[in-house]
Amino acid sequence: MPSVVKINALTVPAEQREELEKRFAARAGLVEGADGFEWFELLRPLEGSDRYLVYTRWRSEEDFQRWREGSMKAAHGGGGGGAGGEGEQRRPAATDSELWTFEVVQQAGRTDGGEA
Repeated sequence: MPSVVKINALTVPAEQREELEKRFAARAGLVEGADGFEWFELLRPLEGSDRYLVYTRWRSEEDFQRWREGSMKAAHGGGGGGAGGEGEQRRPAATDSELWTFEVVQQAGRTDGGEA
């Protein structure tokens, strides 16, 4: 069964970028232990965009949905404003988000044994 990739495209105003990155740094480890989790990356835009991409890869759609309905809701305080919520109701760092779903059909890695 091919892996599933979820990309959450977050629109983040310039003045909220540092806050978003701090919140994701504070959440380190929350998703990594989830059953079926394979990979996470937070991608910062360099030019021409105000959208961060949150890339996660999962063994299956079911694994992602199970995490989303359980651990993710708890980590976000039931919608209370983003990663690392510590029980307080904080304003979201992003002004908009869009979730994209992909199925992995091909992949490649380094073949020379060197570092990426």
